[in-house]
Amino acid sequence: MTNKIKINKSVPRERWGEFFDQFSDGNRGRHIAIEIINSELGDAELIKNAPLMAMVYDPPGKGDDLVIEVGKDVVTYAHTIDSPTEILTAQDSNGVMMALRISDAAGTQTLIKLQAS
Repeated sequence: MTNKIKINKSVPRERWGEFFDQFSDGNRGRHIAIEIINSELGDAELIKNAPLMAMVYDPPGKGDDLVIEVGKDVVTYAHTIDSPTEILTAQDSNGVMMALRISDAAGTQTLIKLQAS
């Protein structure tokens, strides 16, 4: 990557449901990579160059998790983040969403990188 993406914009918890609905609608089909960043277990790339289908957030009381679904017509892979605590976004200089970093209660971070459209 030629320019480093700066992840710095926090999404308020009370907007998470709305944010992920809009994010899914606006980025469906866009190719993503999912990486796990964990200081104890190390980093791991879970999926690379897969089309985003949806990101579905269930608040505490309804599951308290975020599910990232990939696939073109059917879900071919799903990754669940239990008890998310923070959502940070990164945009390029044109305001296009390029990455999300989601922290969970266990201290693991999930990095979702979106390929340029």
